[in-house]
Amino acid sequence: MVRESVHGVPKTIWTYAYEIVPPQPEIRMAAITTLLDREHQDAQREERTWVGRIVLGQHITHILVVSDSPDQLRPVNARLEAEFKALKLVVSLTAPMAVVDDRKPAPPAPKD
Repeated sequence: MVRESVHGVPKTIWTYAYEIVPPQPEIRMAAITTLLDREHQDAQREERTWVGRIVLGQHITHILVVSDSPDQLRPVNARLEAEFKALKLVVSLTAPMAVVDDRKPAPPAPKD
């Protein structure tokens, strides 16, 4: 699993997504983009990992979240859900998953 070190303490990174059908235009997602940016800034100040990005697709809009916690009952989730309700969006939420580091180690350097 990908681990990030904060003050020498490793932590697992988690990801989950909100899925919105039908897909939404970027302008309609402006308030949500602002909310995601603010939460990311707050997390940085508090030395936490939390970032959310909107991915606009042809058939679905995703909000991808990467966090240092699998907890989906945080205040940011409540704020997002309130915004979804205000916009009358149909949204589903995926289960959190630990991010797996599938990178292979670099091969050894050739010997002369």
